[in-house]
Amino acid sequence: MALQAEHIEQIGDFLAIRWNDGSESAAPLEDLRRNCPCARCAGEPDVTGAIRMPAQQMEFVPESFELRGFERVGLYAVALTWGDGHNTGIYNWELLKRLGN
Repeated sequence: MALQAEHIEQIGDFLAIRWNDGSESAAPLEDLRRNCPCARCAGEPDVTGAIRMPAQQMEFVPESFELRGFERVGLYAVALTWGDGHNTGIYNWELLKRLGN
């Protein structure tokens, strides 16, 4: 059975998830924001496969760790919108499960 989130909700400073395998996890919002998988935050591969980081790294402000909303992306991920306006990270289920344990 492929891992999927059955229920997602914000509880305080955590993103809580109930998984289809019956387990539950809660990922701290700050950990989620600091581990954003988008190209601007985590870099992206060039034609040789080397990860290239953007010339200017994101700077965090207190609003960076405030979750303003989330939306499921297909059957494999969720997109998070942060208080600083950042919204390009697509967090797949495996990443969320790892950060929530």
